[in-house]
Amino acid sequence: MKSGFVGIVGRPNVGKSSLLNCILGEKIAITTDKPQTTRNNIRGIYTRKDGGEAVCQMVFIDTPGIHKPKNKLGSFMTDSAVGTMKEVDAILFLVDSPYEGEASGDGYILNILKQSSAPKLLVINKIDKLEPDVYESIYSAYERMGMFDAIVGTNALTGKNVPYLLETLEKHMQEGPMFFPEDMITDHPERFLASEIIREKLLMYLEDEVPHGVAVTIENYQELPDITRISAVIYCERQSHKGIIIGKGGRKLKGVGKSAREELEALLGTKVYLETFVKVKEGWRDSEAAIGNFGYRREN
Repeated sequence: MKSGFVGIVGRPNVGKSSLLNCILGEKIAITTDKPQTTRNNIRGIYTRKDGGEAVCQMVFIDTPGIHKPKNKLGSFMTDSAVGTMKEVDAILFLVDSPYEGEASGDGYILNILKQSSAPKLLVINKIDKLEPDVYESIYSAYERMGMFDAIVGTNALTGKNVPYLLETLEKHMQEGPMFFPEDMITDHPERFLASEIIREKLLMYLEDEVPHGVAVTIENYQELPDITRISAVIYCERQSHKGIIIGKGGRKLKGVGKSAREELEALLGTKVYLETFVKVKEGWRDSEAAIGNFGYRREN
């Protein structure tokens, strides 16, 4: 039996959450085309069986995109990702564009990676969008660094080369115990997944700066025999943002709720009654207390 923890790191919006969902075959991490979608470390559990028996378990940790923080929430997210690199048994470093030197975001991450003795695999994602010569230049630039145990090109949305990536990664796992039951794909409670799904719909429905100032808390989560009742509060930073989230005649909030409810029903396998409220918490992204109250806590 092989096992280990694997950190997925990279700049914002390179496809880390999409890769995790692809590996698991189910959606546990929200994905949008907006950067900094992931705020907490998301753990996904991949267990490979052979002949009906579990032979390898890899616990993937999808981290927030590493970026230059603009507020305390941003600092939390970056610190969380950097801290993960120090604790795992292997690291997947995702990129989707040519290397732009030490002063770039990728350069900053590489300097941190150099401090880790764990095996490192470079994943060149979104290869469907890269011309062959561009892919080759990216591959060659990172290969010359001599710090990666393997380099794999993938398309996390279609699953291209993901099985090969898992096969390659498994070779770097050591003998160890099973950390979780073999049928478990995440250790996050359903309340957390519900709040993330609602936040994903807000990111999809809202534009500009508003979605990044939004947090979602689950005030009530009640599982009944034939329905799950969920009450959620959406926090924003300004009174004007509250009006934008609700929309004219409440249409935007109703759209967010309907979309979230449909996905939650598919996830939970039951009818869902979802009610949402919008409240203002000015400047919460720069408040340590508010960040903690909204569930963003450092694990180290």
